[in-house]
Amino acid sequence: SLAAIFSYINFRFIKLPTTIGIMLIAMLISVSLVVLGHFGFEGIQNKATAALEGIDFNKALMHGMLSFLLFSGALHVNLEDLAKHKWIISILATFGVVLSTFIVGGSAWIVFWVVGIKLPFIYCLLFGSLIAPTDPIAVIGILKKAGVPKSLETKITGESLFNDGVAVVVFLVIMGIVAGGHDVTAGHIILLFVEEALGGMFFGFVIGWLAYLMLKSVDNYQVEVLLTLALVMGGYSLAHAIHVSGPIAMVVAGIFIGNRGRLFAMSEKTREHLDSFWELMDEILNAVLFLLIGLEVLVLTIKGSYLIAGLTMIPVVLFARFISVGLPVTFMRRIRDFSPNAIKIMTWGGLRGGISVALALSIPSGPEREVLLTVTYIIVVFSILVQGLTIERLVTSTKLK
Repeated sequence: SLAAIFSYINFRFIKLPTTIGIMLIAMLISVSLVVLGHFGFEGIQNKATAALEGIDFNKALMHGMLSFLLFSGALHVNLEDLAKHKWIISILATFGVVLSTFIVGGSAWIVFWVVGIKLPFIYCLLFGSLIAPTDPIAVIGILKKAGVPKSLETKITGESLFNDGVAVVVFLVIMGIVAGGHDVTAGHIILLFVEEALGGMFFGFVIGWLAYLMLKSVDNYQVEVLLTLALVMGGYSLAHAIHVSGPIAMVVAGIFIGNRGRLFAMSEKTREHLDSFWELMDEILNAVLFLLIGLEVLVLTIKGSYLIAGLTMIPVVLFARFISVGLPVTFMRRIRDFSPNAIKIMTWGGLRGGISVALALSIPSGPEREVLLTVTYIIVVFSILVQGLTIERLVTSTKLK
């Protein structure tokens, strides 16, 4: 209901991109409730906070909405375009994530120490891993409207779709060290990567192929749309149960169905209905997700040192993004052509979103979680509101130059 009302208000009066407008209104409402709480209206704020705490954001996104959003995003990725840029996408989604994790983690340790926040170095690395992935949910919709060159759009979209799974593996490894539940060795890390990332790719291909065979054997768009729903919901749940990466599985399955399935297993009528259904699903879930991000202000611990740390970390995260993109692109320029200003656009277009917030919320309760959640939220809000609203202008200005 809130998502519908806020989208209506945004469409009629504010006229920002829908998801950004919804998030902004939700943030303003949340801040207003916090302010009212300080003036004696604690009852309203407490009821709103209790309602929000009844929603497990981490589970709602990571084990609910994410599967639909990734499949929907991957459904329209051209496999031939993706294959042309497979090496740079692979490097950015692996080497880029790890490099960004260490740059941000090391810098965060210094920044936190300077502003008087005592946080163990391993928690700073944990923060580096959760802020490293660019969010496909935030990126894809904005890139469509920004007019980014097709090859560059493919690189950014492909990277953002695949780097979630890698970032989650890095996050789980560091969480294992934090929890101290088991010894983390190089062999354990490699095994976890193979199991989660490569296992997710193989599993996604298998379930995509099975769904393709079923789609090919019928010509009824209601049944075929239902099959794609089953592929997403059942496939993601099964991936989680057998401990392979659900996000990567959904991306691979989505690319398979969106390319081979669309060409050889569907009639024109089915294609139209399938595209309309998944586009609508994507828009609705995006609206709800960005609403929840805006409302998360109510559960944050706001302190002066946390705000200073968060604002200081914004340019640090952008610098880490610049280095983790710039090094591979500069190296690859010797053998591949890149669009002019590719590094600049990929740096500014690397938005952080709900995935970073969800990972921060999955950290066990304690003072470390409070710090990391608040700092993560500040960076995500800046990324969506400032980078999201200015990337189109950046692309236009680089074209003019």
